[in-house]
Amino acid sequence: MPRSPLLKRTVIPKSQDVLLLVDVINPLDFPTAQDILPSALEAAQAISKLKARYARRGLSCIYANDNYGTWHSEFRDILAACCSLEGKRGEMARLLAPAPEDLVILKPQHSAFHSTPLQHLLLQMKAEKVTIVGLAADMCVMLTATDARMLGYKVWIPADCTAAESSQRKEDALRQLNKVFKCQIHLAHRLSK
Repeated sequence: MPRSPLLKRTVIPKSQDVLLLVDVINPLDFPTAQDILPSALEAAQAISKLKARYARRGLSCIYANDNYGTWHSEFRDILAACCSLEGKRGEMARLLAPAPEDLVILKPQHSAFHSTPLQHLLLQMKAEKVTIVGLAADMCVMLTATDARMLGYKVWIPADCTAAESSQRKEDALRQLNKVFKCQIHLAHRLSK
């Protein structure tokens, strides 16, 4: 019996190093969003350059995005809504929209590992290192990174590819991830091209 085109199987690529983009497609619709917006756009520009370098090296990218409480929607609905926003929020979404080869998962909580297939995907890919970028450094990025370390992955968090509501909150989170969880913290431009 021929396979339905709707049931086309996705081949999970092998990738020892994976770029994990956390909450980068984001309407930034919360009371203190104005505090994170300038640094979020700067981080998005750095993430875009890093993602292009990963693509040139043939490494996988996985988007782990909140569903923002819209349980009847799919990621493409969230992407379309965010891309249609005016100003920096829409600019950020358009800049970081996934490529067709990128994988996408929706997450219901802060960590990209909680109640998602992320760990299964990373096992299928034979991943050893996870590079985590996105929003916010002191919440979803931090919790995802701590889970990744507890699961045995090497973790790199490019400091210029994250944002938080204040520079102090970002610095505190990255310092904790480095000192306590032994995550690598340095700028994205230090990655060899």
